[in-house]
Amino acid sequence: MPPETAQPPDPAGWTAFDDPGFIAHVGPVWHRDDGAYGFRAEEKHANLIGVVQGGMLMTFADRALGVAAMAAADGANCVTIQLDMQFVGAGRIGDWIEARPEIVKRTNSLVFLRTDLTRGTDTVASATGIWKILRRRPGG
Repeated sequence: MPPETAQPPDPAGWTAFDDPGFIAHVGPVWHRDDGAYGFRAEEKHANLIGVVQGGMLMTFADRALGVAAMAAADGANCVTIQLDMQFVGAGRIGDWIEARPEIVKRTNSLVFLRTDLTRGTDTVASATGIWKILRRRPGG
C-alpha cells in the first residue's frame, strides 16, 4: 500500500494501479469505478520552481485518457498517437490532482478524448488526445 501521504483525500473507492512499468516510478496513480483518476503531488513530482512538473501532468493525463480509450474500445489495446496539453495553472506539492476523461468520439480505429486536470475546483491543465485502437491479426 502506498504511504498515507500519497493516498487520496478520502481513500474509499479508490484503487492504485498495479503497474510495474513507468507508472511505478512516478505513481501511485489511482482510479475509481466512476471513471475518475487521481494522484497526490509529491516532492518527486516537483520541477525547479517547486510546482508539479509538466511532464508528470502529461504522464498522468496520458494514463487516464489511455485507460479510458481502452474501455471505449471494448477492452482492445490502444496507443497514444497525439496528446495535446494546455497548462493553465499550477499543481503544488501535496495537492490531490484529478482527471475525469470524456470520450469525444470513437470510430472503428480511433478514440478521441479530453479531460481537465483539477485540484479542487481549480483547473491545472487541459488535455486532448487521439488513441489508435490496435486490432489483433487473425490467428495472432
